[in-house]
Amino acid sequence: MGIPNKLSFRQIAAQIRQEIVEGVYPTASVLPPEPVLADKYGASRSLVNRAMQVLAADGLIRPRQGRGTMVTYIPPMLHSAARYSRAARESGQARGAFDAEVRSLGLEPRHEITVERATPPDDVADALGLPRGEENTLVRRRRLLASDIPVRLNASWFPLSIAEGTDLEIDGPNIRGGVKSALAALGYAQVEATERIIVRPPTEDEAAALEISPERTVLDIFHVGKTENGQAVEVTTTVTPAHYLVIEHSFPLA
Repeated sequence: MGIPNKLSFRQIAAQIRQEIVEGVYPTASVLPPEPVLADKYGASRSLVNRAMQVLAADGLIRPRQGRGTMVTYIPPMLHSAARYSRAARESGQARGAFDAEVRSLGLEPRHEITVERATPPDDVADALGLPRGEENTLVRRRRLLASDIPVRLNASWFPLSIAEGTDLEIDGPNIRGGVKSALAALGYAQVEATERIIVRPPTEDEAAALEISPERTVLDIFHVGKTENGQAVEVTTTVTPAHYLVIEHSFPLA
């Protein structure tokens, strides 16, 4: 069936959205230039440009300086307790759950990591049972990308008494299974976790790092991992565009 005449910009956006989801324009590929799309849909460039604005606002595409318009659609990844299992974290030599999830989508994970000893925010110190206002933690900050598309901002905090001088202090994504496997190897296997999840606008710095519009919403996840004796040994904060995750949790009902 051919493309009907006189499409509105919303109809053009819907057509391109469908082709993106169906893989006609794969994730991390570059869309054809606007004149080509205008010819394809029998529309003016101004209508195509408005359609591009709709798709960008929805997080499906992103203009890149000197590279054209990149497809940034990623099928939402499932955020559930299962992703933290050892089997999931270490699947295929993965360096944590994110690596395994991204590879399962046929995309290439990439980590940008910095590590430092730091004074944690008060809520992190409280969760770890540490005194406030002291340099008593190690923090691994990560910008996580899928085929060069920024997907998440993570910061993992550990008591310095546990992490000092260990693999956790190495500035690189070389920990098979991620930080939970590293902690388990140190004798701090986690058996319980709690999460607080809120929806909010991104900060200016977060929007820039994730390359999203400040009008988008993000999920802010505060994750606390505890050992069998109840000791909190990890706090990981995650900020991600809301459209990249589906949250699923199971819990008992009394």
